[in-house]
Amino acid sequence: MAAQEEEGVQGTDIEVAKSQVFDETSEKISRFVTVCRLYLRMRMRKVAVEKQIQWILLYVQRATADIWKENVLEDLEAGVLKYKTAGEFLVDLKKEFEGGKKEKVKAAKLRRLEQRRKTMEEFVQKFKRVARGSGYEGQPLIEEFKHSMNGTIW
Repeated sequence: MAAQEEEGVQGTDIEVAKSQVFDETSEKISRFVTVCRLYLRMRMRKVAVEKQIQWILLYVQRATADIWKENVLEDLEAGVLKYKTAGEFLVDLKKEFEGGKKEKVKAAKLRRLEQRRKTMEEFVQKFKRVARGSGYEGQPLIEEFKHSMNGTIW
């Protein structure tokens, strides 16, 4: 009986819901990573890292998520495992699919930027910082720069 009680305390008999399919939606990535972490801790703690990553990949599906998954699988099959833990893999997964959200936030910040009372030098430095990672390049970036400057310069 004591062995059964210990087993229950360790969590081996707790029912755990498996993860939902992750379809590359940036709004769902944090929830997906959290569910995976919990499941791995409760059910797969002693399983090899490669198998943990393969389990996670079962739930990564649709569109560019499938392409990303294929690349990871090719590395696994080639024996090139760059992750020491499944947690490191989940960090990469989150960075890969959360990026669009951050880019949209940076782009919105760039569109709201105004020179106001800043010198041109101060404004250029601020613009560069905000533009980095916004997804803007070339002519669209130039147009945003012009739009953000004080009208007296034009």
